[in-house]
Amino acid sequence: MTTDIKIAEAPPGHTGEGFFATSLDKVIGLARSNSIWPLPFATSCCGIEFMATMGSNYDLARFGSERMSFSPRQADLLLVAGTIAKKMGPILKQVYLQMAEPRWVLSIGACASSGGIFDTYSVLQGIDRVIPVDVYVPGCPPRPEQIIDGVMKIQELVKDESLRRRNSPEYKALLQSYGIL
Repeated sequence: MTTDIKIAEAPPGHTGEGFFATSLDKVIGLARSNSIWPLPFATSCCGIEFMATMGSNYDLARFGSERMSFSPRQADLLLVAGTIAKKMGPILKQVYLQMAEPRWVLSIGACASSGGIFDTYSVLQGIDRVIPVDVYVPGCPPRPEQIIDGVMKIQELVKDESLRRRNSPEYKALLQSYGIL
């Protein structure tokens, strides 16, 4: 009987008969990276492409994102997809602040990343003007494969992130630059 089940690779460590030892950072990173709870903040056509990513053809659930969360307090990955108006900027920031630490942000599509073709007074020229972004997914709109690639890059980032990074002076300075403490 053959199965296509892929088991997560063990973090680097020391092994012997009956034991395996590694650092706490590695174990927590492995657990976090394979159990991300995304919160979709989708508008416009990028939202439709994200819906396709959740469908049976692409199945984002196989990457540990089985449960979409529509409550910021129960999510750790904010997926911003589509055009964000300047009036929505404070709401987006409020949603980000309501998420528990640690939290990550994936900017999906040209509009969320840079304002896209809408160089107007009413469109925010990139969500990185109001919240810090971890990974950008290019495209107008991006294909589901690109969104999956972005989620996989977030998983790599989460897996390798130190537990102490969020308490570092650099991270605190980054949050202060956005007016977040």
